[in-house]
Parts: sequence; C-alpha cells; structure tokens
Amino acid sequence: MKHSQFIKTYSIIPILFLLVAGISFHSCRKDDILNSDPSFRLVFSTDTVLFDTVFTTVGTITKRLMVYNQDKNTVNISRITLAGGSGSVFRVNIDGSPQTTVYDVEIPGKDSLYIFIRAQIDPNNSNNPLIIKDSVLFEVNGNMQDVDLIAWGQNAFFHVDDTLRGQVVWDKTKPHVIYGHLVVDSASSLEIMAGNGIYFHQKAYLSVRKEATLKVSGTLQYPVLFLGDRLDDDYLDVPGQWDGIYLERGSQNHAINYAVIRNATNGIVIDSTLSFSEPALHITNTIIENVTGYGLYAYATYVTGNNLVIDNCGRSALAIEKGGFYDFRQMTIGNFWNWSVRSDPSLYISNYTYSSTGDPVVADLQQAYFGNCIVYGFLEDEIRLEQEAGAQFNYRFDHALLKTTVNISDPVHFAGILTNEDPLFVNRDDFNFALDTLSPAINKGIPMGVAYDLKGIFRDNTPDLGAYEYMVRW
Repeated sequence: MKHSQFIKTYSIIPILFLLVAGISFHSCRKDDILNSDPSFRLVFSTDTVLFDTVFTTVGTITKRLMVYNQDKNTVNISRITLAGGSGSVFRVNIDGSPQTTVYDVEIPGKDSLYIFIRAQIDPNNSNNPLIIKDSVLFEVNGNMQDVDLIAWGQNAFFHVDDTLRGQVVWDKTKPHVIYGHLVVDSASSLEIMAGNGIYFHQKAYLSVRKEATLKVSGTLQYPVLFLGDRLDDDYLDVPGQWDGIYLERGSQNHAINYAVIRNATNGIVIDSTLSFSEPALHITNTIIENVTGYGLYAYATYVTGNNLVIDNCGRSALAIEKGGFYDFRQMTIGNFWNWSVRSDPSLYISNYTYSSTGDPVVADLQQAYFGNCIVYGFLEDEIRLEQEAGAQFNYRFDHALLKTTVNISDPVHFAGILTNEDPLFVNRDDFNFALDTLSPAINKGIPMGVAYDLKGIFRDNTPDLGAYEYMVRW
C-alpha cells in the first residue's frame, strides 16, 4: 500500500455547512457626507469567527460579528458577499430573506452594524471534514476586506489553546484537533492510545512542560497519527502544515511507540534532561517524515530508539547538540528532501552549543551509538561530527551503511561499515524505505536485541540494516 493511501485510511472526508447571517444597520441621513476615501478600512470585532463548540447531535449556534465605521462620515459597503458564492450553503439574512450577497449597506459615522452568523452542523456525518472554512468579503470604495469563518465539522475533540492537567488519557473514540497550542502542564501526563488521530491546524503544536510526560501507545495494526488538518489529496504530501512536538527542558519518561509524525515544521524537538538515570525519550516503531526542519532534534538529553525511520527533512533528520546519551538500533535515515536546497547533513552530532556571546559551551557526549543503521541521502556527506575540546565525544557506528567521506578506519568508532552504497529503497519518492531485492544492506547486520522490524517481521541471526527486514515474496 502506498504511504499516501495509508494516510488516507485515517482521514476524514469533506462536508457541507450552513450559515445564515442577519444584518442590522441604520439608514443614512440626507445631509450625511459619504466617505469616498479609497484607503478607508472597516474595523471588525475579530478577524476570525470561530465556532469552537463540540456538537453531540445536529446543532446550530449563532455568533456575532461587529463591523465598525471609525470615520466621522457615513460609509457605504457596496457589497457583502460569501466567498463561496452561489454554490455555497452559507447565506446572509436580511429581514428573513437568506442571500449570499447584499449590496449598498450604509454605516453612519462613528457607528457600527451587527452581523449574526449561524452555523448548522451534523457532527455525526462521517463525510464531514474536521474543519470547515469560508469567509465573508466586504467591498468598500473599491477595496476588499474579509473575515474568516471557521467551524468544527465533525464530532471530534477540539482543543483551542488548551492546557491539560493531571493524568489524561485519550482513547480512539474520536479524533483530536489542535488549534493554536496544546500544552501538557508541569507534573501532568498525556497518554494517547492506539488508533487515535491527532490533527493540527496551521502553526499548531504540542508542548510538554517540565516534569510532564507524553506516552504514545500505538500498535502495528493501529498506529497513532500526527498530521495536519488538511486531509484532502492536495495536502497529503505537503510539509510544514503544523509546527511540531516539543518536549521541554526537564520533561521526562516519554515513550512513543508506533506513531506516524508527518508534514510538520519539526517532527520532535527534545530539550535537555535533568537526569541521565533513565531515557527522557524512548521511541520505537515510529516514522517521522516530510518536515521542513528537523526530524528529531535532541539537545543535551537521553534518547533511545529502535525501528525508527526518519526521512525527507529540510534540515537534519537527526541532530544531536551539546552532548548527552543516545542509543539507536535498526534505524533508517533516508533524506531525499526536494522542496528546497538542503545544506545540513542527515545526521549531525556535536558536544557543544554556543552562548549568547558566541562562545562554545561544551558538554559530554557520553554515548552516541548507532547499531544496524542506515544513513543515506543526496549530499556527498550525510554525517557531520563536530567536537570541541574539554568534553567527551564518544560515538560508535556498529554495522551500518553510511553516505560519508569520514575516515572509517578507526575501530573504536566504526565496525562493519558499508560506505556510499545505495541502499536501494523500494520507492523513496513514495516514502517507502523498505529494502529492495538487491539492497546491499540485506544480511549485513548483527543481532541487536530488536527481534521484529517495523512491519512486525522477525529478524534472524543475520538481520538487515535499517528499520525494515527484507522478506522474499514468492
């Protein structure tokens, strides 16, 4: 199954939505002077009318928009129209007569008018999109202004700049839509159960604060999806649709299993840990892909991962900065980003950062272990190792296929390495990073204690490199 088809099976199909607006206004006195300034602008009580009520049955709700004329003279709004036009089910209502367009609405100087916007939604209609959008256009003195209309179209859980407190569990009863930000508060936790879909509006993000925990408990059959809320075909492979997942400094005990994190600005950013006694993040059987920035950015922290695929990132797929402790086994990095020019290597490792004055600040890279891994992409060298004196810099590639010009003759840092050989992924253009029949990565690994691959295929005593075990299909 193509990756885009896999995502479609968890998507939600577009619906209809009804708006009726009533407008009250004052007629203009005969001696009023009409404003004809082409630079004149109306002022609105909001730039977006947001219907954030979660419906449980067929329901309607009415919102009010105020339109202000801050000039001393009367202004004539030559046209108020619904952007969707005659094909839209949105209407403007004047004296009980629903219309899509009204003409020549006058507002006296220093006065205002009300527009009442009514939305009728059947949230139990599975054909509805998650979010329904339109806008009302205002034409004044030859200029156009608009106010956006946004409503929830489905019986989902919607979070608008929400903060979660306590121990919160999300099951797969209904999907969750994030608008703005979702914060897991300090000393709280969020567990997302198998089969759930988490959909982010433009620039929305998930943030987990100090001493808080994120657990993603997906399964092979029912992974947890983190996607943008634009689920139509045109947006299936568009990166940068939402901001990302941010695990803040001092957050702890994160566990992500069987997740797909896709089309974000950054996949996961994890800040420094307060203790190296246990991993701050253990990530397994997960795909992070098609992001405009970093796939996984780790700063002075402790991360372990198995069966991890990070692909097609505008910056590094995996960036490790200012040391820490890391253990990755059976990981595939395939970076064939083509939305812009990429100069960052797919894998970046350093034991320092820079202070506000531009001076290096070092910290021990206690361990960066890569066992049975693949690091490959378009660049001549997809690995950058940057070390500053005064702190440890311990790394090891143990049986791996690497796209690099680094000298791999040092047995302390390299063992069983293939360099600059195309791993022959099945179809990198369709985000399929399993190994094809003639891949040089087949049977080149050693046992790593990861018995099954990302698809649930058992690994024998000569495992393949990367997250996928090749299986002969008769």
